[in-house]
Amino acid sequence: MEKILVSACLLGVPCRYDGKSKPVTEIINLKEKYELIPVCAEVLGGLPTPRISAEIVGDKVIRKDGVDVTYEYHKGANEILQIAIKNGCSKAILKSKSPSCGKGEIYDGTYTRTLIKGNGVLTDLLLKNNIEVFSETEIDKL
Repeated sequence: MEKILVSACLLGVPCRYDGKSKPVTEIINLKEKYELIPVCAEVLGGLPTPRISAEIVGDKVIRKDGVDVTYEYHKGANEILQIAIKNGCSKAILKSKSPSCGKGEIYDGTYTRTLIKGNGVLTDLLLKNNIEVFSETEIDKL
């Protein structure tokens, strides 16, 4: 059975910055066809749940209170890349707009919910390592 990385929050794990999850039934039901591997880059990077929200500002990830958490985001992304390699994953389904998992669109760093073109830290790393990334709105493309 093919293994796919999935943002843990999309599977119902309460690991988002706000301590909640964003379960998507269609993704949870993929367990019939794939082995789903839940991951959360922020948690694997050492950040707590809940945590102060963060957005990408230039080449940094900055919390709303101004604290730089770039190191933790990259640490978590690298941990997930190792999980992907170890498990032979060539695909991932990740949470849209997130500074870790966003694909194609992320928040602009002003905390005004303004979207710009771009990818989250984890998405960039996975794509650079030939792992196909889908957002929760693209599961029909699997």
